[in-house]
Amino acid sequence: MAWLHISAPKGAVPTATSKCECGRDRSAVGNRRVLALITDHTAHRDACPLRIPQEGRAAA
Repeated sequence: MAWLHISAPKGAVPTATSKCECGRDRSAVGNRRVLALITDHTAHRDACPLRIPQEGRAAA
């Protein structure tokens, strides 16, 4: 499970945090960095080792 928390109050610098059960914990401050973290978070959701089926794993 991956979480993305974005805070962008009016007139303030936006911040974001990306966390995942696999141990990922990243944060960003500022418009460009928050946008980059959103893109990175989306890519991580597709590549997370907890979401990718393991080769040779027996079906439940």
